Amino acid sequence: MSAILKPKSKLIVCDGNEAAAWAVSLADVDMVAVYPITPQSSLVEYLAKFIADGRLNSEIVDVEGEHSVLSVLQGACLAGARTYTASCGPGLAFMFEPYLRTPGLRLPLVMTIVTRDTLTPQSVWGGHQDAMSVREVGWLQMYCESVQEVLDTTVMAYKIAEHHDVMLPVNVCHDGNYLSFGAARCELPDQGEVREFLGEKNVNWHVALDPQRPMAVDPLTGGSGGPGPSTFVRYRKGQCGGMQNSLKVITEVHEEWGRRFGRHHAPLVESYRMEGAEYAMVTIGSMTGAAKDAVDEARARGEKVGLVKVKTYRPFPAQAFASAVAQVKAIGVVDRSVSFGWNCGPLFQDAMAAMYCAPERIPAMSFIGGLAGADLTVSHFERVIGRVKQLAHDGGTAATVWLNEKD
Repeated sequence: MSAILKPKSKLIVCDGNEAAAWAVSLADVDMVAVYPITPQSSLVEYLAKFIADGRLNSEIVDVEGEHSVLSVLQGACLAGARTYTASCGPGLAFMFEPYLRTPGLRLPLVMTIVTRDTLTPQSVWGGHQDAMSVREVGWLQMYCESVQEVLDTTVMAYKIAEHHDVMLPVNVCHDGNYLSFGAARCELPDQGEVREFLGEKNVNWHVALDPQRPMAVDPLTGGSGGPGPSTFVRYRKGQCGGMQNSLKVITEVHEEWGRRFGRHHAPLVESYRMEGAEYAMVTIGSMTGAAKDAVDEARARGEKVGLVKVKTYRPFPAQAFASAVAQVKAIGVVDRSVSFGWNCGPLFQDAMAAMYCAPERIPAMSFIGGLAGADLTVSHFERVIGRVKQLAHDGGTAATVWLNEKD
């Protein structure tokens, strides 16, 4: 990212939750409905304060739970409002029914998931299990590495969601505890420049609650009670098309953001020190900072290791990922969540699938760590590097490695 401060921008110090709230304010959101839950709660407080102070001219809706949060915002979005919410953990589980309905309605909502591990055993600390558990519902998902990336990505999410070729909701995911409460210097762009970047609101061109032109929204399809299964099939095909279209749109929006504001974030995947790398780690979210430090130290020792960070997780950027790892002899994928059906991490599953696009099969192994708020330190990533180096030399497959198991 560029360190050059634009004349109309200013520097602030804030945590990831406040950065998300600033982004919502910059995006001129019309309606906010959020129910507090750890570690997202302070985000709600920042938004309420911005609205009370007149910083954000938005309606804030006090509801009785997360299920009502998305139900309210669906109606607001259908009526033409730009909307926002945030949740995590059990709150995300409680809102699952309207959460599932939102992408089928092609509503361009933006929602932060302040990621945390799920029950049971009891945990209120960071992890990716909640967001990963809804990865196939049809929302776009982007994961942030830093506080600055939280702010920038949340603003960009509106331009992506509202694009005519996408029209789908977006989850901006940032790690509970590590980014939600971790403070850092952050560049706050000018309100006018953000408005110019986002352009005219483009929320409900395809469907609207308008008494002058009534229409049926989400009618019954399929079976004998509706117009037939072909209508349902067209909905599903169109939704999948919007997901795939978003890869191009996400790239274009990130490029425009870089030109306008001087901060360049990799839109799909980021390659770090991959020049001449013989093996690599794959990361997602805030763990990437420590992993990059481990790569730097290993490179200083003469080890040929690199790193690939996945920024856009849904839709999975299979071609971009396969290209990023094409020249290495082995990869180690580090997850902060579990795929119970496969005894590995979800990101590892996607990496394995994407590598079918690569010219040759690349040996890979799954690492699971950082569960329930556990640290993933440079020493953990040094262990990962050592195991992946051995895999590159020996080939074959390796069992899942559970980091933090004895920490």
